[in-house]
Amino acid sequence: MKYLKNRLIVLMLMLMIPNAWTLADNCYLSDNHHPIQIKASHVQGVPKGFTIQASINGHTLTVAFSQNIGQVEVEITTVTGSTVDCLSILTPNGLQSYIPNTGDYIVTFTLSNGDEYYGEFTVSD
Repeated sequence: MKYLKNRLIVLMLMLMIPNAWTLADNCYLSDNHHPIQIKASHVQGVPKGFTIQASINGHTLTVAFSQNIGQVEVEITTVTGSTVDCLSILTPNGLQSYIPNTGDYIVTFTLSNGDEYYGEFTVSD
């Protein structure tokens, strides 16, 4: 009898964990945070794109660096090439940038060794 009771508890936990995970994931998405996939553009050394996490929430671009990869030039442009913002940051600090207009954008990260990474995103109301 005790074996059956323990088995039932384990089964219930196994059914609850995926539901909790789904609810947590949906809460993140409901806050309008949309992750931006970072791709390598020009890399000579060891790839470091995985250290860059970027997301867009409404008109706010948020970037975080999980490791110290030195000084990084960050440029935000429209897909037609017009510069929206350009700045330099020392990692592992992060940054937030407000994008005033809706549309399609590209954020480019240039490391001090010349390696380049980029991410494409859309700002919509």
